[in-house]
Amino acid sequence: MSAARRTKTDTRHRGREAALQILYQWEVGRTDVEQAGQTFFGLQWPGPPPPDDLKTFAVELARDTVRRLAAVDALIADTAEHWRPERMAVLDRLILRMAACELLRSGGTPVPVIINEALELARTFSTEDAVKFINGMLDGIRKKIEQPAG
Repeated sequence: MSAARRTKTDTRHRGREAALQILYQWEVGRTDVEQAGQTFFGLQWPGPPPPDDLKTFAVELARDTVRRLAAVDALIADTAEHWRPERMAVLDRLILRMAACELLRSGGTPVPVIINEALELARTFSTEDAVKFINGMLDGIRKKIEQPAG
């Protein structure tokens, strides 16, 4: 992998980590997603300020996830069968929401990359059982999204 491609991949990965943390503040703190993004990058970002593209990607992903929440939660609930999203562990639910949002976006990131990134987030922020659960859920969500409307 070229250095430029690796840097873009690292930026996207760190952006997803930041988006997850923004969504966590939004969910647990019951704050506006914009305010959560400002708080995260203004007060909680470790080290020197992040690159603008990372910050933009993270905030847009968090914002889009919240904007599509009704559709995303319906898709998660339908895939989980008898398991409402609000009963899931907070971080697992947020990882699923964010990945499902990315899967619903047209074009852009390839599906295997979205799923792999979600699994990496689960490995970092949750448990190995969560990784398995999220993998199964995202595979089911992917299949539902790919089904032709009929």
